[in-house]
Amino acid sequence: RDSAAAFAAYAEGAALRARTYPHDANALTSFVEDCIARHDAKFFADRGGQGDESPDPIFIIGLPRSGSTLVEQILASHSQVEGTMELPDLTNVARGFGANYLHGLQSADAGALREMGVHYLRTTKRRRTPGKLFFIDKMPNNWTHTALIQLALPNAKIIDARRNPMACGWSCFKQHFAQGQDFSYDLTDIGRYYTDYVRLMAHYDAVLPGRVHRVIHEDLVTDPEPHIRALLDHCGLPFEEQCLRPHETKRAVHTASAEQVRQPISAKGL
Repeated sequence: RDSAAAFAAYAEGAALRARTYPHDANALTSFVEDCIARHDAKFFADRGGQGDESPDPIFIIGLPRSGSTLVEQILASHSQVEGTMELPDLTNVARGFGANYLHGLQSADAGALREMGVHYLRTTKRRRTPGKLFFIDKMPNNWTHTALIQLALPNAKIIDARRNPMACGWSCFKQHFAQGQDFSYDLTDIGRYYTDYVRLMAHYDAVLPGRVHRVIHEDLVTDPEPHIRALLDHCGLPFEEQCLRPHETKRAVHTASAEQVRQPISAKGL
C-alpha cells in the first residue's frame, strides 16, 4: 500500500524498457496527420467496390488493455466466429509498401488492392480451423491501418474497443508487453498515442460514417446485454445466448487479460 514506492518501481522498469525500445511520438503524430490529409471522403468513394469482397475478418482495434480481449471473447463465443489471436498479417501487408506506405496505398489500383486482401486472407488461413464463417484479428495497433482495411477488405468488420484514457493508460504503463507497444513506457508518450488514436478514429468516423463500431468498455461491463446485441448486429450475426457468458467459452487466450476473461462480465474492476 505504498503507492509512491510502487509507482517509482513501475517508472524505473518502464524507463529501462524505453531505452531498449524507443518510441518516436512525433513520427506517429506526423503519420496520423498524413492519413487525415490523404484519406478524405472522396479518397474512399473513388475506390469503392475494390479490394477482396470476403466478409470473413473481424478486426478488433484500439489500444492494448482497452477491454479488447473481452470483446474478442464475446464474439468468439458465437458459433459462427473463431477467435484466433493478435495477428501480424495486416502489418506485413503494410510493410510491403516500404517507407512510402501511405503514398503506395494512395497509388494502388483496383488489382493491387484486391491482391492485398487476397494475400491477407491467404496468410491468415493457416491460423483458422474449418467450419467457422468468420475469424477475429485482434491486433490492437491495426487502428493505424483502418484505411488499408477499408480498401483491401471492404466487407470486413472493424470494432474499436475503447476504454477511459486514464484507466487504459495506467494499465498500459504497468504492463510489461512482450513486444510492439513501445509507446507504453513513458507517460507523455501514452498520452500522445491515445490522443493520436482518438483523432484518427474520429476522422474515419466523419469520412466513413458507421464503418467502425465502437465498444466503450465501461458501458459494456456495466450493462452487457444491449451492447453485446449491438456488437453482434454490427457483425451481421444472429444473437446467441452464450455470448452473454463469454467466461464459459473454452479457448486459448494469449493476452494479458487471459485471467480476467475467465470471470463473468463485471464492472468491479473499473
